[in-house]
Amino acid sequence: MSAKSRSGPVVTRIAPSPTGMMHIGTARVALFNWLYARHTGGKFLLRIEDTDRERSTEAAVQVIFDGLNWLGLEADEAPVFQFARAERHRAAVDELLARGGAYRDFMTPEELDAEREVARAQGRVVRSPWRDRSPNDAPDRPFVVRLKAPLTGETLVDDQVKGPVRFENENLDDLILLRTDGSPTYNLAVVVDDHEMGVTHVIRGDDHLNNAARQTLIYQGLGWDVPVWAHLPMINGPDGKKLSKRHGSQAVSEFADMGYLPEALRNYLAKLGWGHGDDEIFSDDQAISWFDIKDVVSAPARLDWDKLNHLNNHYIREADAGRLTALTEEILKSRDWKLKSTDRALIERTIPLVRDGAKTLLDLADGVVFVLRTRPLELPPNALEMLTDEVRGRLTRLRDDVAEANDWTVPGLEARIRAFAEREGVGIGKFGAPLRMVLGGGSPAPDLASTLVSLGKDESLGRLDDALSLVR
Repeated sequence: MSAKSRSGPVVTRIAPSPTGMMHIGTARVALFNWLYARHTGGKFLLRIEDTDRERSTEAAVQVIFDGLNWLGLEADEAPVFQFARAERHRAAVDELLARGGAYRDFMTPEELDAEREVARAQGRVVRSPWRDRSPNDAPDRPFVVRLKAPLTGETLVDDQVKGPVRFENENLDDLILLRTDGSPTYNLAVVVDDHEMGVTHVIRGDDHLNNAARQTLIYQGLGWDVPVWAHLPMINGPDGKKLSKRHGSQAVSEFADMGYLPEALRNYLAKLGWGHGDDEIFSDDQAISWFDIKDVVSAPARLDWDKLNHLNNHYIREADAGRLTALTEEILKSRDWKLKSTDRALIERTIPLVRDGAKTLLDLADGVVFVLRTRPLELPPNALEMLTDEVRGRLTRLRDDVAEANDWTVPGLEARIRAFAEREGVGIGKFGAPLRMVLGGGSPAPDLASTLVSLGKDESLGRLDDALSLVR
C-alpha cells in the first residue's frame, strides 16, 4: 500500500452533547475513522465519553447510536463507556506516581489563585510548589494529582494532516490527572482507554491538537507507545465562518429530517477536506479503496448546500423504488396523511416519474401528493378562470382522444399529446397548464405524460370529467 500505514484499531470518541444532538463535524470524524480502518484492515471502535454525568443521559447517548446507525457506520465491537473504566484510570495514575511522572498537589484554592496571578504576571504557566516537595511533607487536606511534565525541550506532535507541530515544554503546564474527589480528567482517561483498546491512530478534530501534546507526555510518562495523530480541520459555513445555527442544520438528525439519504451524506462528508482527483460521486467501496488520512487537507472545509443537494439527487435517482416508497410514506404520515392500503402501489408507480427533480426526500414526498388526492379534487381559486370556453373545448377533445389510447405509457402518451397539439394547430403550452392543474388539483406534478401514467387511465379521465363538469 503506497504511503499507507497498516492500522490496528482506530476509535471514534463521542461525548454526549448538552444540546442533545450529534454534530455534523462529529459525523465526519467518525466517517474518516471508519474509512481509514476499513482501508487499512484495522478495526473501527466506538467509545462513549460519558464522564460528564449530567450530559450523559440515556437519551443523549441514544442520539449517538441513532446517528451512527443512520449513517451506516457500524463499529466492529461493542461500544466502550468511559465512566465505567474510572478504576483503571486511577490505577494508571498510581503507576505514574510510582514512576515519578506525577505528584500530589496540596495547594488550596486560595494558593492556586495566587499562583495563577503570579504566573500571569510573569508570562508563564502555573507551577505548583508541591512539584518537588517530598510526599512526607503532605498535609492532611484534599489534593489533586498532576502530571510532572518536563520543563525544558519540546514535545513533537507529528500530525498526519497538520505536519510536525512542536510545543515548547516550558509552555505546557502540569495538567491535572485526578481531581480532589478522585475522578479522572479527560486527558488522562483518553490516553488510558486508547492504550488499552489498542488504538494505533487517533483521528479527530483539530480543536484537540493542543491536547495531543499533553497526551503525548502522559504516554511517555507511562512508557507506552504514542499513537499516530491526525487532526482534521473544522467545517465552516458557506461564508467561511465557524459553523453555527445561522447556517442552518448542524446535527445529523436534522439532515435526516430534511430528506437527505445517508449514502449521500457519507459521500458529501468524505469530500469535505479529502478527495480523490476530480471524483465527486463515488461508492463506499471506492472511498475505502482510495482513502488515506495523509490526503486530508489542513484548511477548513466549507459546507456547500448546492453540492449536497446535487449528490442527494443523484442517490435518490439511483435508489430502489421500494425503499423510496417506504421513506416517502414515513414523511407523508408525519404530515398526518391518512394513507389507504392502495396508496403504496400508487406511490411506487409514481416515484420513478418524479424523482429526477427531487433534491431531497421532502421534495419527493411533495412530488407524489397529486396522485394521492381523492376525487372530486378541490381546485385552486383561479381554476375556473383558466377553464375558458376555448380551453374546455380543447380539453374535452383531448379527453376523448386519450380515452382511445391503448398504449398508456409515457412515450405513448407523449406522442399522442404532440399529435393532438399538431391537429389543434397550437403549442402544448396552450392547454398544458390547465391540464396539469386539472389532473393535479394544484399540487406539483411532473410532465403531462408522466402525470397521466401515474394516475392511471380511469383516474385521469375521471379527474378530467370532474373539472369539465364545473360551472363557470
